[in-house]
Amino acid sequence: MTNIIDVAKRAAVSTATVSRVISRPEKVSEQTRERVQKAIAELKYEPNHAARMLRTFRASKILVTVPDIANPFFAALIQGAEERARLAGYAVILGDTQHDAVLENQYAAMLLHRDVDGFVFLGHRLPEKLKALLEQPGRQAPIVNGCEYSPGLDVPSVHIDNALAAADAIDHLAGLGHRDIGIITGPLVSPLSRDRLYGVERAAARHLISRGLRIQHGDFSVECGVEHGRALIAEGVTAIFSFSDEMAMGVLHAITQAGLSCPQDVSVIGFDNIQLARFLTPTLTTVAQPTRQIGEEAVGILLRIIDGEEIRSTVTLPHQLIERQSTARAPQRS
Repeated sequence: MTNIIDVAKRAAVSTATVSRVISRPEKVSEQTRERVQKAIAELKYEPNHAARMLRTFRASKILVTVPDIANPFFAALIQGAEERARLAGYAVILGDTQHDAVLENQYAAMLLHRDVDGFVFLGHRLPEKLKALLEQPGRQAPIVNGCEYSPGLDVPSVHIDNALAAADAIDHLAGLGHRDIGIITGPLVSPLSRDRLYGVERAAARHLISRGLRIQHGDFSVECGVEHGRALIAEGVTAIFSFSDEMAMGVLHAITQAGLSCPQDVSVIGFDNIQLARFLTPTLTTVAQPTRQIGEEAVGILLRIIDGEEIRSTVTLPHQLIERQSTARAPQRS
């Protein structure tokens, strides 16, 4: 059977370097990492994670929970998390909490029972069962938040600047001459939605169009986009900014149902840049999050905590406003 010494010889590196590529790839240069990974593939080497587990008393598993596994936004994020974990020899256990605090605590118990070595949660709420763990002296608790940011959680987080991203969307619409703009938020219990709404209101004030805002509070679903889209169209808005692409898809449907067209009558902006956004008719202008990178970074931070590092800081990744066919200059109205 191929062993780590064989891989080291093939890649012309030390066994310690091979071990680092497997467990801590970010510590190795890209050129060396690629050479070692190529040797691993050619020799069909499989690290003995079971032996490592016995030596370190680790489960070699991490838990990632999502609030809604049906939301396509989480697909690429989970892929990034899983790949980063797999390269380090960890398996990912995925939990769908369905926005349910009871389910969140059931999954959190896996960390307390040491069925998993660490926990990444992709929602806004830290399970109650884990709050006491954060207060224990000694090593930092292996818990990381992804997507949402709330200073009160007191755990490392990976996210974008949601307020700035939402402001960019309003800047885009204001630059096209829109003054009557509908907003469909996510649930305001979420810091993510509150930050985006803050960004919207700040940008609207800067452009002197605050009085033209029409705000509806949604739940990120397509159905909610249809319902609130109809209401906003009836109020005469010329553009609608939805805090998710799924809601924007619902808005596009509502525009068609009303006998109007996008963007000639109503412009639409979404948020997240899910895979479907560029295949809609019209293609959807949206705010892109680096979803895969969020997953990779969150797991990377978690693995460093598991290895004994103290990491208290948060990571803010860049977003991008992607202009497509669903936005245009505001229609002239008499």
